[in-house]
Amino acid sequence: MAQEMIEGINPTRMELLKLKQREKLAVKGYSLLKEKRNALIMEFFNILERVKGSREKVEEHLKEAFSDLTEAQILMGDTAVERAAMSVRESVEVDIDSRSIMGVVVPVVDARATQRTVVERGYGLVDTSVKLDEAAKKFEESLALIIELGEIEKTIRLLAGEIESTKRRVNALEHIIIPRLKNTVKYIEMRLEEMERENFVRLKMIKKSMEME
Repeated sequence: MAQEMIEGINPTRMELLKLKQREKLAVKGYSLLKEKRNALIMEFFNILERVKGSREKVEEHLKEAFSDLTEAQILMGDTAVERAAMSVRESVEVDIDSRSIMGVVVPVVDARATQRTVVERGYGLVDTSVKLDEAAKKFEESLALIIELGEIEKTIRLLAGEIESTKRRVNALEHIIIPRLKNTVKYIEMRLEEMERENFVRLKMIKKSMEME
């Protein structure tokens, strides 16, 4: 199999110097990208552990919340629970900022006022059950965990995309760009040596011809 080279390159010393510089930069870039890829993979798996724990917390809190809500419906009746739910005031505020992980911009979500007191929720205390209060509290806790989980999962997706992109660039440098540069440098060096030998032979012939005259 023929070795691939960069097309359209003239075998001159100037081109040789330029290609050697490009090869040097490509090797350096390859090394840096490998380090970035490895650091991103480590960060990815660290955050992946957080996702698992966060999902388990959300599932646990929602299970408990729905259990308390079912008990509240049994004690109060569906209509009373719906009436209490309709009177709850919305108060969740979400601020979305960002941070950088190895050059990848990921979200930072700050959710405020997800948990409130019984009075802050807005429904009456006389005709409601303690189980309804407990259900509301656990749903509020679940909401905070869901927002946190959303932040983590979005970060995971962004990191996964950047890892894939970096891997493609590393592979391109390792298997295509750097080998082509090396082969082209080798070809020009060999071609220049041939040209020098040809010039040397030509000069000897000219000298010999002049001596014979």
